[in-house]
Amino acid sequence: MLSSREVGGNLVNQTFDKQPVAFVTGDSSGFGLLTSVALASEGYRVLASMRDLDNKGRLEAAAKEAGVTDRIEIIQLDVTDFSAAEAVIQDVIHRYGRIDLLVNNAGYAAGGFTEELAVEEWRRQFETNFFGLVAVTKAVLPSMRKRRSGKIVNISSISGRIGFPSMGPYVASKFAVEGFSESLRMEMLPYGVHVVLIEPGSYKTDIWSKGMGAVTIHPNSPYVKEMKEILKYVNQVADTAPAPDEVIQQIVQVAKSPYPKLRYPVGKGVKLGIVLKNVLPWKWWERIVTKRFWKGS
Repeated sequence: MLSSREVGGNLVNQTFDKQPVAFVTGDSSGFGLLTSVALASEGYRVLASMRDLDNKGRLEAAAKEAGVTDRIEIIQLDVTDFSAAEAVIQDVIHRYGRIDLLVNNAGYAAGGFTEELAVEEWRRQFETNFFGLVAVTKAVLPSMRKRRSGKIVNISSISGRIGFPSMGPYVASKFAVEGFSESLRMEMLPYGVHVVLIEPGSYKTDIWSKGMGAVTIHPNSPYVKEMKEILKYVNQVADTAPAPDEVIQQIVQVAKSPYPKLRYPVGKGVKLGIVLKNVLPWKWWERIVTKRFWKGS
C-alpha cells in the first residue's frame, strides 16, 4: 500500500538512504501523478502529496501498473496551509535525511474576464499557484542550502510567458512564479541548489477542464461572444492535445542533469510563440492573440 502510516522513521532512513528523495505536490492527477511514477521508475523515493487523499486511487493504480508501488509514499498536503507545508517537509527530511528534488506542481487554472471576477477568486488562485509554491519551497531551502545540493523544479506554463484574454488569474499567478524562480535561482546557485522552470504548452490533463470548465457567463455579460469562443477553444484543446509524455521526460532529464538551465519551454509552438512575442512589434502580437476572440469587433 502507498501510505505514509506504513513507513517507520528509522526503517526508512536505513532502507532508503542511498535512494535520491523527491517531493512532488499536486499528485492526484496530471503532471504530478505522471512525474511521481516516472521518478520512481528512475530510482527515486517519491513523496507524492495531494490535498485530498480520497483522490489517491489514480496514482495507486498507475504506480501498481508501473511496478513502483514500494517507491511511492502518498502524503496529505494542502499547499495553502502554510504551517502544514512546513511540518510535512520537516517530517520528510527527518525521516529520510534530505530532499534532493522538489517538484512544485500543485495548481489549478481560474478563468473569466477581469471585470466579472471577484477579487477573492484572484486571491484563491494566488494562494495555491504562487503562495503555496513559495511556502513549500521555503520549507526545503535550509536543508538544501546546508547540504549545498538540490533541485527545485517549478511547473510554470506558456501562460507564465504570454498573457491570454480571459485567463488573467492563471496567467498572473504563473508570471509571479516565473519572477520568483528567477530571483530564487540567483540566490541559491552559490549554494549548489538549482531552480528550474518547466513551461508546458497545451497537453491533455485535467487543469483546463476543471478550471475553465467551471466558468459560467451571465446571459447579459458583454463578454458572452468572446467567452463562448474561448470555451470552444478549451474544449478543442481537451479533445486534441497530446498526452504530456514529453513534459514528464523533460522533468526527469532536469532531475538527472548536474547543471540544468533556468527555463525549459515544452510543447508544439511554445518556443515559437515566445520568440514571436519578443521580436514582433507589440501591436502585431496583440492582433494575433486577440483576433481569434474578437471576430467582427
